[in-house]
Amino acid sequence: MSVTKERVVQALNLDEGDDLKLIEPYILTAENYIKNAIGYADGFYEQEKVEPLFDTAVLALASSYFTYRISLADAPTYPIDLTLNSIIGQLRGLYAVYEEGVV
Repeated sequence: MSVTKERVVQALNLDEGDDLKLIEPYILTAENYIKNAIGYADGFYEQEKVEPLFDTAVLALASSYFTYRISLADAPTYPIDLTLNSIIGQLRGLYAVYEEGVV
């Protein structure tokens, strides 16, 4: 996986003064969220056609976590991330094929 703190900072066009220490935990949380939504088969996320999708989904979700961070007392309303949902759908399809051994 190649999503790094630097890639998220670049994608969000952040300055050094922003709360950058939050980004690395958001990346790990995004990776776990996506893997929980799809599955954990060995070697799946390293495939050539899977890795770019996974990285894009992690980047999108980690960026959303950073952008829409709130305190627990708020009653948030979040926009639906259609890009993330679309990529997770694609990854689920690829995972199903992978699990069947067709890849």
